[in-house]
Amino acid sequence: MSIRIGILSPSNIAFRRFLPALKKCAGMEYVGVAYAAREEWFGGDVPPSEWEKAEEFAKSYGGEVTEGYRRLIARPDVDAVYVPLPPALHFAWGREVLNAGKHLFLEKPFTTNLRDTEELLALAKEKSLAVHENYMFVYHSQLARIKRMIAEGETGDIRLFRMAFGFPKRPGNDFRYVRSLGGGALLDCGGYPTRLAQELLGDSLRIVQAKLTQPEGYEVDLYGNAVLENDLGQCAQISFGMDNAYQCQLEVWGSRETVIAPRIFTAGADVTPSLTIRTSTDESTVQLEADDQFQHSIELFAASCADPGAAPADKIRRQSGLIEEIRKRG
Repeated sequence: MSIRIGILSPSNIAFRRFLPALKKCAGMEYVGVAYAAREEWFGGDVPPSEWEKAEEFAKSYGGEVTEGYRRLIARPDVDAVYVPLPPALHFAWGREVLNAGKHLFLEKPFTTNLRDTEELLALAKEKSLAVHENYMFVYHSQLARIKRMIAEGETGDIRLFRMAFGFPKRPGNDFRYVRSLGGGALLDCGGYPTRLAQELLGDSLRIVQAKLTQPEGYEVDLYGNAVLENDLGQCAQISFGMDNAYQCQLEVWGSRETVIAPRIFTAGADVTPSLTIRTSTDESTVQLEADDQFQHSIELFAASCADPGAAPADKIRRQSGLIEEIRKRG
C-alpha cells in the first residue's frame, strides 16, 4: 500500500529536489501541494506567485492544488505531509500535521529549539506516527564509504575531523536573514556539520566551545564555529556561514592518511563526488558513484511510516540539543 503524501508550500526545494526523488520511490504517491490561505500566510497577503508556483507543480508533476495548508492536511487521501516551510513555522505546522493523524516529513532543522522538538517527538510517539528530519546527505553512499575507511583502519587513528559548510550572501529578503522566520547561520548551514559530527563521533558527542557572530545591522548570526568531542577523545572542528566563500567539505585527518570530501553535503543525484586521499608522500583521487541522497531520505521515511517505532527520534532529539548548546555557548 502506497503512502500518499502532500506538500505544504510550493517551495523551490520541493519542486527541484523532493518531487524528482519521490518519483523514484516505490510505495510513495504524490497527491498535491497547498499554498497558504490568507490567514495562514506569515507575511499577511499571500503573494500571487504562490498560486502560480503551485500551478506549475501540477503541470510538471500532477497532483491537485489546494488553497490552504489546513485543507490539505485534512484531506482523507493524504497519509503524510512534507513541510518545507521556513524553520520558525515547522513546530506549529508539524503539530497540526501530527494532530490530524498524518506522518510528518520536516525539512531541516526539525524545529528551532529543543523544547519544540521534544513536544513533536512526544506527540508522534503518542499517536504512533512517523517523523523525519531531512538531512539527506547522511544517506549518500559517499558517507558510508568514508565510515568504512575509518572503521577498517585505512585512515589510521583519528586525529581530527574538520567540517565546513558556507556560501555567499543571498538576497536580503531571504528568510535565512529574518529572525522571526528562524533565520541564522547556525539553524541553516550550521546544522549540516553538526549532524555530520553526530554521524562520525557518535552518541557521546558534546559541545566544548562555540562562537556565533552577528555583525552590526543584522538580526541573525551570519557565521560561526564550534568544537565538539566524544568520550573517546575524538574532536571535530566545525565552521559555517552564509556570507562566506563557498565551502562544503569534510576532512578526516588520521595518523596514516587524510581523506577530503569536497561535496559532502550537496552531492545531488547528478553529481559524481570524489575523495582526495593524502599521505605524507602521495596524493590520489578516488572517484565515487553518483547517488540520490534525497531519494534515500524519502525511502527511510516511507519505511518509518510502515513502522513508526523505527523512526530515528533519538538522532533528531540529539541534533536539536547540540544546536541549542551551540547557541547558548555562542
